[in-house]
Amino acid sequence: MTRPLIPATLVALAAAGCGSTEEYANEPRPPAPINVTAAITEDRVQVSPRRFGAGPIMLIIANQSADSHEVTLETDEPAEGKPGLRQRTSPVNPRGTAELKVDVTEGTYSVSVESEDVRPAAVTVVAARASAQNDLLQP
Repeated sequence: MTRPLIPATLVALAAAGCGSTEEYANEPRPPAPINVTAAITEDRVQVSPRRFGAGPIMLIIANQSADSHEVTLETDEPAEGKPGLRQRTSPVNPRGTAELKVDVTEGTYSVSVESEDVRPAAVTVVAARASAQNDLLQP
């Protein structure tokens, strides 16, 4: 009875030993996303926080004005040799909200609307935030 088990056991052991001989490079996770809020009022765009570390962000925008606005997040001055970032929402209705998911790098950014009556907000992104490698319950 044990004779049929011997070949099956050898096959299972051989299959378990198969695999890549290369070492797996365990790259750290990116930083955990943070929420950055923006409010459009009649005369300006306000952002909080105005300074944070590089990495993924969720820009949550609330339109507190009486008009619809498209919100643009863009780099003020792109880094030398790198393209700038420019992302825009669809029109945000009065008392409505919108979101932008963006992976920002170090630099200065502007959060603006197309109306010249509404002043843009400046945002400063500093060095990258720490990796979320050892944080539990991360996506």
